[in-house]
Amino acid sequence: GNKVLVAEDMDINWEVANEILSAVGLKMERAVDGKDCLEIFQKSRVGYYDAILMDIRMPVMDGYEAAKAIRALDRPDHDLPIIAVTADAFDGDVQKCLEYGMNDHIAKPLDMNECMRVLQNYLKK
Repeated sequence: GNKVLVAEDMDINWEVANEILSAVGLKMERAVDGKDCLEIFQKSRVGYYDAILMDIRMPVMDGYEAAKAIRALDRPDHDLPIIAVTADAFDGDVQKCLEYGMNDHIAKPLDMNECMRVLQNYLKK
């Protein structure tokens, strides 16, 4: 029953993530870019989302800026897990995600086992 907000601009990537993660009981919601993710999170009640899966390369606002903006919000759940999901998988890319306040990094294409391993570290049982 954990609720996960997925910031993903590509329909096929959203469909894959939704299919994989819904199958294991996660409740998935989509934001189409970083600005949309920030706005959806801001409008949600405190504690509604358990995690955010954040694409990095998106139009309007990228994942780095969205994560930074979420971390800067004045609300008690601004520290929820934000996990980068991106094709940018070099050590420097991972480090940049952490510097912008993300908790972890998952490489695309999405591997179900890796995704579940990372999510289990952060989600409430």
